Amino acid sequence: MTAIDSPIVPETAPAALAEHSRFVQRVRRRYAAELSLLPASLPDRSAIEQLVAKLQAAGRPLAAALRVARHLVLERLAVLDIEAGAAMDEITEAMTSLAEVTLCLALQQARAEQDLLSGAARNEAGEVIEFWVLGMGKLGARELNVSSDIDLIYVYDDDGQTEGNAAGKGSISAHEYFALVAKRLYALIGEVTDDGQVFRVDLALRPNGNSGPAAVSMAMLEEYFLVQGREWERFAWLKSRVVAPLESVQMGRALGLRSLVTPFVYRRYLDYGVFEGLRQLHRKIRDEARSRAVGRPERANDVKLSRGGIREIEFTVQLLQVVRGGQFPEIRTRSTVKALARLAERGLMTADAAEKLSAAYVFLRRVEHRIQFLDDQQTHCLPSSDEDLKWIARSMGLTCQKEACELLDRLGEVREIVANEFDALLHDGHAPAHSSNGCRSCNGPALPVDAEEFLAKLPAELATAVRRWAEQPRVQSLREESRLRLAKLVGRAAVAVRDEACSMAAALRFVDWIEPLLRRESYLALLVERPAVQTRLLRLLGLARWPMRYLMLHPGVIDELADSRLQHERFDGAGFLKDLQDRHAAWERGGEAHEEALLDTLRRAHQAEVFRTLVRDIEGEITVEQAGDELSALADAILQCTIDWTWARLKQAHRPTPRFAVIAYGKLGGKELGYGGDLDVVFLFDDADEADKDLVPEIYGAFVRKLITWLTVRTSAGELFDIDTALRPNGNSGMLVTSLASFEKYQTGRGSNTAWTWEHQAITRARFCAGDPALAERFEAVRRHVLTAPRDHAALRVEIQAMRDKVRAAHPIKAGKFDVKHSPGGMMDAEFALQYLILAHAGAHPELIANAGAIALLQRAEAAGLLPAGVGARAANAYRELRRAQHKARLDEQPTAVEAADLAALGLDLHRNAVLALWQAVFV
Repeated sequence: MTAIDSPIVPETAPAALAEHSRFVQRVRRRYAAELSLLPASLPDRSAIEQLVAKLQAAGRPLAAALRVARHLVLERLAVLDIEAGAAMDEITEAMTSLAEVTLCLALQQARAEQDLLSGAARNEAGEVIEFWVLGMGKLGARELNVSSDIDLIYVYDDDGQTEGNAAGKGSISAHEYFALVAKRLYALIGEVTDDGQVFRVDLALRPNGNSGPAAVSMAMLEEYFLVQGREWERFAWLKSRVVAPLESVQMGRALGLRSLVTPFVYRRYLDYGVFEGLRQLHRKIRDEARSRAVGRPERANDVKLSRGGIREIEFTVQLLQVVRGGQFPEIRTRSTVKALARLAERGLMTADAAEKLSAAYVFLRRVEHRIQFLDDQQTHCLPSSDEDLKWIARSMGLTCQKEACELLDRLGEVREIVANEFDALLHDGHAPAHSSNGCRSCNGPALPVDAEEFLAKLPAELATAVRRWAEQPRVQSLREESRLRLAKLVGRAAVAVRDEACSMAAALRFVDWIEPLLRRESYLALLVERPAVQTRLLRLLGLARWPMRYLMLHPGVIDELADSRLQHERFDGAGFLKDLQDRHAAWERGGEAHEEALLDTLRRAHQAEVFRTLVRDIEGEITVEQAGDELSALADAILQCTIDWTWARLKQAHRPTPRFAVIAYGKLGGKELGYGGDLDVVFLFDDADEADKDLVPEIYGAFVRKLITWLTVRTSAGELFDIDTALRPNGNSGMLVTSLASFEKYQTGRGSNTAWTWEHQAITRARFCAGDPALAERFEAVRRHVLTAPRDHAALRVEIQAMRDKVRAAHPIKAGKFDVKHSPGGMMDAEFALQYLILAHAGAHPELIANAGAIALLQRAEAAGLLPAGVGARAANAYRELRRAQHKARLDEQPTAVEAADLAALGLDLHRNAVLALWQAVFV
């Protein structure tokens, strides 16, 4: 607990007692005989149900029993909260249980009474129509406060008629029937009687508000969401939950409702367009709070609605959930405190901010409860009475005197923390520091991007590029708001050029990048709401050309630039897999774990991590080798996750997890994978102990086909990988998946069907990368056997040189050019020379067996005396520098072949000569 949540009580402070509350005093006077009916412990659902039953058994009708039960529960909660130090969430959970129990009992009686008059409502199939009471707001989130109203919405699942009463009369439509049920339910819960009321009921959140029908059908609700649902309603429906009847929840009969609500609340894209909607709603609430406080200074201390109050914490959480929850279901939760923790885990909020807001929320809710315990009034303002204020302070472990009030000081500190976090999220509704048009002398009314006055103020080169698409019909037909957004973004780019924060080339690339996104407003909204993201994007576009191409394919990844962890953290495969499994579990909880969602989840997760590596790479935070390591580890993790998810959905699966392995070759095998590189892989299985030997290959064959489909199919979220399986035994004519035993025979030359030398060259860079870890060592044993087998060195040289000539012929280089990969003295020469050294000498030099990468293995070969002094080290360094040159050229979309005459000026001649010396030492 933090100091905000649980301050130390001074030893001299008198204990605060619940009996100070006027409400508690009234309950104890009027219901003294009934107080003992409720156990001394925290009231739960069972205890409340038993209490109501006892009150009914004593002769009270249900309406009276519910009201008396409510008084008794609140008196008990006041004692537990103030005198026994019950946790805030225990109090709110008990209040939620009270609401659920009373609504369930009231609904049961309301339907029974209406059935006597009109008969039960049935659909065309003759089934009784379901009716659900939805709890919204704090009731939906199980965070109900002690003197709260309850926000309800009534929904029935089908249309139909009632069957009439016993006399054959009274048949009405289902719509009329449920309107009457809702009226009876209100009488039991909301009407004020001599015993008070159970809860104040607010139906204003229903479709069309107070002008809409009391109860709506599922079909009406679906149409409303599609046609009329407003942005602010998405925040309200985020917390919605069926609270009665309990049987519908337990039996899952209300799950169909979730399939309507979820896509309304959570979009499948990053939904930054909601910022302005929430900003307007919040501005309205703040204005209303200010108007209520005019002439009533005590209302300025409203712990819920004033600046830095409870509502701003809730808005902060809900905004981030609505923006991201469509793609990241693991952050979906109705609970404010749980949501803060999940947002921090996902990196959408710093851990420090989440902890502070969580502590602030608990503190403000505890103060709110003290205020409401005083008179059982639905108020959130601190009392004007000094004695009441002192009592609240003492109950919080604080003091409050005329000369100094710790409670008010602490409240001020907490509200400042909340307000700062909230204003940082929404910019407090103000424009960023630069003018909206973002250029010199542009102060004044905002101008749309196609306004000649706006274009005239831009640098000439930038204006020309913008005018090219600003005058097109698709821009002219955009809403005024959208054209103003575009002007703001272009204007910021102009300011960045003027202030030398980015180059003109970067600004022009930014304009080119925006062009295909003109109608995808969610991305434009993201940049408008996150100026720092645009600043970083401009910097990135100025460093290399390829990021623009990647961002055109996957514009959603720009959101990653908002994450402060991006630059300094390295890829964590285990953490990445855990995040994906958490996301999968969240999809399952929401009933959305279908193949389409999972395919998109894999693709978006992969794209985000590739982009993270790309940013670190271009900004010089990691080396080319580290970039290859990260991209290869990411591919390994994606393969592992895809194996897990596809096997779980394979109808033929015959065991909980497959005895299966993916063997990586080529760039993936050597952990040198590049951006957009395909995967050279071989699939192996080992189910030797399975009884049906003929069935197993069929199962794994079906599995691999499904696995490849998951990895290669293009969805709305894009693609994952191209898969190349040509290195499997017998190449493209062989089986897609091979048993480990058959693979071993093929590679070790047992039998008539054996591997070629080029396949043994390839296995020097092969490794287990995903699947059942038990198969990893068995594969490595096969690889070790292949690499250490005795060979005729002369014949081996001839075969490897012949293969090198074949590869060179397939990649002709223009005369006078030097290609860093394929030319003599290039990377391929170093790789082929190394493959010879491994295949010829690994038996005598086991240090060459490990798949440690070309640079380390060349150094080891020299250390083993297989190369003249200095040749291996210089070749290793040359390989590193040639790879770096290749990598840089590809990132800037430049050719990897340079003029041979420029080698010295580029510093590449020494590296070419070092590789040629290696080739000479090995093959001549």
